[in-house]
Amino acid sequence: MMTRRSALNLAAIAATTLLAALPAQAADTAPVARHVILLIGDGMNIEHEIAASQYLSGKPFSLSFHQLPYQGVQATWDVTTYERHGGRYDPQAIVPTLGYDPAKGGLLPYPLGPELDGARAYHLGAATDSASSATTWATGYKTDDGNISWLSGDPDRGGNRRDDGSLKTIAERLREARGFAIGVVSTVPFTHATPAAFVAHDKSRKHYTAIGSEILQRTRPDVVIGGGHPGTSGRPDFGFIAETDYADLKSGRYAADTVFVERQAGTDGAQALQAAARRAAAEGKKLVGLYGKKQGGLFDWPEPQHRPGAPRIERATTENPSYAEATLAALQVLARNPRGFFLMAEQGDIDWANHNNDYRHMVSTVASLHDGVKAVVDFVDRPGDDISWDNTLLIITADHSNSYMRIGKALGAGELPEQRSDDCNLTRCYPGGEVSYGSGGHSNELTRIYARGQGTELLKAQEGSWYPGTRIVDNTQLFHVMMQAAGVPVEPALKPVPVAAP
Repeated sequence: MMTRRSALNLAAIAATTLLAALPAQAADTAPVARHVILLIGDGMNIEHEIAASQYLSGKPFSLSFHQLPYQGVQATWDVTTYERHGGRYDPQAIVPTLGYDPAKGGLLPYPLGPELDGARAYHLGAATDSASSATTWATGYKTDDGNISWLSGDPDRGGNRRDDGSLKTIAERLREARGFAIGVVSTVPFTHATPAAFVAHDKSRKHYTAIGSEILQRTRPDVVIGGGHPGTSGRPDFGFIAETDYADLKSGRYAADTVFVERQAGTDGAQALQAAARRAAAEGKKLVGLYGKKQGGLFDWPEPQHRPGAPRIERATTENPSYAEATLAALQVLARNPRGFFLMAEQGDIDWANHNNDYRHMVSTVASLHDGVKAVVDFVDRPGDDISWDNTLLIITADHSNSYMRIGKALGAGELPEQRSDDCNLTRCYPGGEVSYGSGGHSNELTRIYARGQGTELLKAQEGSWYPGTRIVDNTQLFHVMMQAAGVPVEPALKPVPVAAP
């Protein structure tokens, strides 16, 4: 068996060869990104990326984001994980290895680096949730499982926003400091953890309707597109949006400054959303798009087909837009602001598929993220406007890993393993052994970061600052990279204590 020290030495070599480094920008050039775009594959690890890539092309690293010039790795732990590992969390004296220990988990996620002895038990012992992880990107603070841009410990005083325990988000900061337009997109309810952390504040991610009311009535982003529709038939489900908020959107209470579009039976969701985005952009209005399944919740998942040599993913319904279509609609509205914009767009269904150990829907939802990234790159590349890579920062990452999936046998393009259910409960659904699962929950594995554009050199500068001798970036550092790239640097609120290089 490989020892931790020898494995770390091999992984250190792999880190220098598998992860491309960017050339340093001249020290006297301050990056100014007027467009900051953060795309999230919720619950996605590198094995999921490889599986989707194999299905689409027969190759392991052919997704759109695999082609971006910056590629790195990220630690995702939160305060709950830190304390379960035996630490007493003090934001002014953080011991990073109590959150993620490279000697136990590796310098790189498997299979980019070796799987260390005992790594599985370590990774599955404690891991962040989406709310606390998104809070790190949104605010630069670590917090507890379930918190939405709120201080650890759920205090009623403190923080940096209203002295009530809440934390100011990057969307709020960039709107105040730079006049940015702000938007959130998700394929899960817009009141769920990841989108909520950027435009709301709460001690519990489960307060869906209160979070929705804060977003729609107080934060009022320029764009909100997501799931959580109460339903197009039968008894409405108001679990994700308050009935009064939905009634106000339907009645036109916000019509003076908002275009509202929703899922409707028999209506093409992409066409309706695109028309609404054109109108909002032309009239200088906000855009709210509310979609989901026929009875609330998520977007309907794309359906991959087993077609060896000829991959094909079909739409489950045309009543919802795709992730790419929703993201492009948001960009169309946000781009009208000459001062700039911030967009967070989440492919949240990856996480749900992984909780079910559902390989085929994991493949189709990661492929959906691939399509969305390609659409965003094409949007920035299009001629005739002032949006370019000189003034745009694009980051793609995952908030945490999920399911501890491992590929047993590489499949070719268009191939799917025999799968006996969409709710698989570890390996019982996969008799061929092509894939195995270690969990139906989150893990503490490193996730990948991909980036392009103005400010990517800032990511390179953060590598190893919490973990000397590695290229690991802490997730709170993405907040500071985005803020600095936009020309609004923020003094870090967290202070790690020095740790020895491996």
